[in-house]
Amino acid sequence: MALTAAWGCGIAAAVPGGSSDTPTTPEEERYAFHGQITFVEQATSDFNSPYQGRNSLSPRIGRETFDATAFFGVRFGPGAELWVNPEVDQGFGLDDTQGLAGFPSAEAYKVGRKSPYVRLPRLFIRQTLNLGGAEDPVAGAANQLAGRRSSDRLVFTLGKFSVVDVFDSSRYAHDPRGDFLNWAAVDAGTFDYAADAWGYTVGAAGEWYQGRWTLRLGVFDLSDVPNSVHLEPGFHEFQKVMEIERRHELAGREGKVLVTFFDSRGRMALLSEAIRYADLSGTPVDPASVRGYRDRFGLSLSVEQSLTDAVGLFARMGAASGNVEAYEFTDIDRTISTGISVKGIRWNRNDDTCGLALIVNGISAERQRYLDAGGLGIIIGDGRLPHPDTEQILESYYDVAITSGLHFGFDYQFARNPAYNADRGPVSIFAVRLHAEL
Repeated sequence: MALTAAWGCGIAAAVPGGSSDTPTTPEEERYAFHGQITFVEQATSDFNSPYQGRNSLSPRIGRETFDATAFFGVRFGPGAELWVNPEVDQGFGLDDTQGLAGFPSAEAYKVGRKSPYVRLPRLFIRQTLNLGGAEDPVAGAANQLAGRRSSDRLVFTLGKFSVVDVFDSSRYAHDPRGDFLNWAAVDAGTFDYAADAWGYTVGAAGEWYQGRWTLRLGVFDLSDVPNSVHLEPGFHEFQKVMEIERRHELAGREGKVLVTFFDSRGRMALLSEAIRYADLSGTPVDPASVRGYRDRFGLSLSVEQSLTDAVGLFARMGAASGNVEAYEFTDIDRTISTGISVKGIRWNRNDDTCGLALIVNGISAERQRYLDAGGLGIIIGDGRLPHPDTEQILESYYDVAITSGLHFGFDYQFARNPAYNADRGPVSIFAVRLHAEL
């Protein structure tokens, strides 16, 4: 079951330290507080499983995750905001967040604990510099103070946050608390973005909005080793990200195109070398034995288009270096996802939303051989892979507005060839979700 509750308040006031040269508006919030609570439970059906490995998905299991986050924000100068997000986490993803490259819950973290624990996923400063153009109001929300901003602007973010807070966004498939749950639906599956095991890192991002175009650049700290709970001290392993966005109108309806590129520079193994070393030494395949400084590249394309007030389409496709071990996100070298989001206006349920997405993930020949030799990926590894195939996932959800701020959602996913293994599956995965805003 997925339970999300959100609440918030803010104070509208002139910004302290302002002058006659930097006028403020009554709508500007000086500080704000928001919060959310999410509880997710998923379960798998029975499915064909002639063998299992250390990172395999299991039939007939259920797991839950819980997180509660507070969002404290303060404006400390014109266009300058400080945000702090303390959080309490608890629970486990299915099989400790393993078993499918397109993992079925983006609310699941890679670190599981039975007892709640406190952490700080975000602590960052955002500076917005207005450059001109039309000026629009900005509604207050979690990690966003209410105010005004110009269409042409510079935005700088510095501190601890998630790379996908800034990059690879989509209005239809990017929020596991309100739309799709699958990792490869809410982000491009090949976007191996810098992160610790919870999905956050330290870094800086800059955004330049000019007319219909936006250019984004960022540099972020990698984990000390792939898929680690610890970030690299001293920033010796890092990632560069660049994104170009083009907004447009098609038949009077809004849409956009995103192109996102990343380059990770860290201690990573070539999969072919890991296999060769294991053959020569007679030891199990272990990428740690052949890691060295190298790069892993990736490129993705994202498109979204509003068709009506109720209907929107989205699609993503991406590719990443196939002979280098995946570092942070998941084990995908090629991906394509497409889907539709529909609001319930036609059946007089204006605040209801439903969606349908199709995801196809693939891996390189080198990664197939690595997994067949018994190698483990970030979250997959059945011990062998004699009959590889693409991982195919269908996800659907319906989010019901019970009252004006209370939503209850159902989610269903059907996965063929989990972890690219045609010998296992197919599997059905079920979840429900409750979301409240006060």
